[in-house]
Amino acid sequence: MKNLVQHLSQYAAYHRDPRNIASHFIGIPLIVVAVTVLLSRPGGWAAGLWISPALFAALASAWFYLRLDRRFGAVMTVLLALCLWAGQALAVQTTALWLSAGLGLFVVGWAIQFVGHYWEGRKPAFVDDVMGLIVGPLFVVAEMGFLLGLRKELNQQIEFNVGAGSAREKHTA
Repeated sequence: MKNLVQHLSQYAAYHRDPRNIASHFIGIPLIVVAVTVLLSRPGGWAAGLWISPALFAALASAWFYLRLDRRFGAVMTVLLALCLWAGQALAVQTTALWLSAGLGLFVVGWAIQFVGHYWEGRKPAFVDDVMGLIVGPLFVVAEMGFLLGLRKELNQQIEFNVGAGSAREKHTA
């Protein structure tokens, strides 16, 4: 299994343009919420918990993130719990509302992603490695942490792996 630095470095190599990264701050959360909403049906209450395919997907994802890094994994677990809450709230609504919310968020999220990759001039990372679909949300959390000045050593390792002189470095210099 790849480690955190390897996953984030591979993903970062596809995301050097700051406009593309910014588009991911909007597009990826919309997609994650959309998938959670859509997977929240069928579902039902058991022991005070909404049991649905979304719960099992979130648990598997949280386990993946926690194995890679405890700090980012904890943040991802909280964010996934919020997505599960939103998914359950929409799953109990009418089918039209549940489906239109899920599909609408999904389509808008992907549209934003593709605009970002148009600016980047490069295809999305998941095209070459399907793991990019689960690494993408982690990338957004990591980038937010880097913007807040956290995990500087990790950011430096990723930047070193991706290589100097990248478009991102030119935009942030």
